Amino acid sequence: MEGRYIIGIDQSTQGTKALLFDSEGKLLRREDLPHRQIVNDKGWVSHDPEEIYRNTVEAVKTLVEKSGICKDDVAAVGISNQRETSLVWERETGRPVADAVVWQCARAEGVCERVAGKSEGTAQMVRERTGLQLSPYFPASKLAWILENIPGAKEKAAEHKLCFGTVDTWLVYKLTGGKSYKTDYSNASRTQLFNIFELKWDEEICRLFGIDAGDLAEVCDSDSCFGETDFEGFFDKSIPIHGVLGDSHGALFGQGCLEPGMIKCTYGTGSSIMMNIGEKPVLSSHGVVTSLAWGMRGKVDYVLEGNINYTGAVITWLKDDMELIQSPGETEVLCRKAEQDDSLYFVPAFTGLGAPYWDSEAKGALSGITRTTRKAEMVRAGVECIAYQITDVIRAMSRDAGEQVQELRVDGGPTANGYLMQFQSDIADTKVLVPNAQELSGIGAAYAAGLGIGLYDARVFDGLKRTEYAPRMEGERRAQKYAGWKQAVETVRTKS
Repeated sequence: MEGRYIIGIDQSTQGTKALLFDSEGKLLRREDLPHRQIVNDKGWVSHDPEEIYRNTVEAVKTLVEKSGICKDDVAAVGISNQRETSLVWERETGRPVADAVVWQCARAEGVCERVAGKSEGTAQMVRERTGLQLSPYFPASKLAWILENIPGAKEKAAEHKLCFGTVDTWLVYKLTGGKSYKTDYSNASRTQLFNIFELKWDEEICRLFGIDAGDLAEVCDSDSCFGETDFEGFFDKSIPIHGVLGDSHGALFGQGCLEPGMIKCTYGTGSSIMMNIGEKPVLSSHGVVTSLAWGMRGKVDYVLEGNINYTGAVITWLKDDMELIQSPGETEVLCRKAEQDDSLYFVPAFTGLGAPYWDSEAKGALSGITRTTRKAEMVRAGVECIAYQITDVIRAMSRDAGEQVQELRVDGGPTANGYLMQFQSDIADTKVLVPNAQELSGIGAAYAAGLGIGLYDARVFDGLKRTEYAPRMEGERRAQKYAGWKQAVETVRTKS
C-alpha cells in the first residue's frame, strides 16, 4: 500500500496535538501548539476558530518536518476534537461570525430555559430523542445564542448563508477548502439536534433552537473519508481525512473499549466517563446521558456518558490562579504530605455542576477548613475532587447498566499522578488501568483512519501496555469519605 504513516490530530480545549504513527500503529512523534483561552468578565469562555485552524496546519507541518519522513509516505489523517464547542461561519467565505463558544461556557442557559418553557413536555421530548439532558453544555443552545446575539447572524441564517458545527466540522471544512461540510455520528450525537434513534437531524428540535436542519452538516460514519487536504500546499498531493471522532469517543476507541460494558475515563480539562452499551440505546434515569459511540462500517454503537466540567482544569486553577503550585507535577508530593483524614472537600463548580447533577447555577466551595488546613491540604482537596466527581458518574452508570464496574480504563495527563490514580481506585472501589500513552483521543482517531484505509487491522489495539491500580482503602473509610463529599456537593446545589 502507498503510504506508511498516519497523522492523528487531537484538537483539544487547551491546544492542538499532531501525532505521527507508523504502519503498525506505534506513536513516533508528537507536536503541540496551545491556543488562547478567551474569558470575559462574565466568565464566558471562547476560542478563536481561525487560531485553531492555523495551529492545526502548523502543528502538522512541524510534525512532518521534524520527523524527517517523506511527505509522500503519509497515507491518511484522523481528527479527534474537543466536543460541544460550537461555531458558526459564512458558507461562502469560511469566515467565523463570532468566536467559538467553548463547551464549558454556560452563557446559553437562558436559551434552554426558554425552550423548556415552550410546553410542559418539551425538555423531556428533547431528551427522549437526543439522549441528552436539556442544558447549555450542548451545542444546540450555544448555536442559538450566536444567532440571537451576533449582529447580522440571524439574517444570514435565514438566507441559508451560514454553516453550523463543532470543531471537527470546522476543521474538515477549512482543510478541504470548503469542499467538504461533514461531521461524524459521535459529534452529531452530542449537538442535542440529532435524533440518535432515527440517526438524522431532528427537524422539530432544530426549529426549537431557530436552526434549519437543512443547513447542518452531512453526518457520516466515523471511519469514512471526509475529504482530502494538502494542508495549505504543504503536501505535494492531497491526503485523505479518513477518520473523525469526538475526543472522548476517540479515547474509548483507542482504549479498545469495543464491547458492551467496557468503560473509560478521559482526564482532560474536564472529564468524560463513557461506557460502551452496544447496538441498542438505553436512556439513563440517573443523570448521565446516552450518545452514539461511533459509526463504523455502516453500523453504530451507543454509549452511556457523564461529563464533568472541571477536573484537570482544577490543577490549572491551583497553578495559575491560586499560585499554590508551580507545575502539575508538584501535586502528588503535596497530596502525600497532606493530612489524610481531615474534613476538607473542594467542589469545583466554577461554571455549575455537570453529570449527574446538571446544575448550571451551582457555585464552587471549599468546605471543612480547620486550623490545620495548609497549602498541602488544599492541593490534596483539589486533586481528590477529580476522583470524587468521576465516582459520582461511575455509580450512576452502574445503576443504569445494572452491574458493578469491574475496571476503569483511563487516559489523559492527570493519570501520571500516582496518588490520584490510587485514590480513584480506592474511592470508586474498582481497578484502574493506566496505559503507557496519554494521547488516547488522537490515537483513537488515527486508528480509525488506519483501519478505514486498510493499513491497520484489529491487532493495532494490542500495542498498549497498562499499569494497574487496585483498591486498598478499607470499606468503612471509603463510605465515610464519600459521604463527606456528597454532603459538600449538597451545600452548593441549587436544584434537587
